[in-house]
Amino acid sequence: MAVNLEKGSTVSLSKENAGLTKVVVGLGWNPSETPGVDFDLDASAFLLSSSGKVTNDRDFVFYGNKFSADGSVEGAEDDLTGGSSDGDDEEINIDLSKVGQQVDRIAITATIHEAVARGQNFGQVDDAYIRVVDASNNTEILRYDLSGDFARNDAVLFGELVRNGNSWDFRAVGEGKSSGLMGLCREFGVNVG
Repeated sequence: MAVNLEKGSTVSLSKENAGLTKVVVGLGWNPSETPGVDFDLDASAFLLSSSGKVTNDRDFVFYGNKFSADGSVEGAEDDLTGGSSDGDDEEINIDLSKVGQQVDRIAITATIHEAVARGQNFGQVDDAYIRVVDASNNTEILRYDLSGDFARNDAVLFGELVRNGNSWDFRAVGEGKSSGLMGLCREFGVNVG
């Protein structure tokens, strides 16, 4: 049975799932109806060292870079039309056994493409969630349903997979950002020019 998390809570991925190596991180949402304008939300992963920064620009996995430098993270296919009511809108595949030792945590984010130009924000997005699934048997391990007011945000740090010795934890973050994808890249040390 999956664990439902609240903002700020942490759960061990390995404790109840001995031998867990491959997970799917699924994100879902339902944008409000805006006539003539599609929502394009994008999931991304940042593989961060203890400094809170990437050690290689290829450790930013998104629609323009499908694989992390060490091959442990595979990015989602870009869903250009926003949310759907069935299942995850975007998924990130992670092989925890391949994550480089320099990686302390993996931040999972979502951003709204061209949010400023389209006048869109996460306050116009309902039913947003992140979940972690055991890829070996397709069993949901945990789920965090985003809550709060994100009307000023075009990016959200949904959660983080955090290294804990030889195992991994998941922390529900739910932190809104107002800087878009470029701002997240700057915050996490990706060279964006």
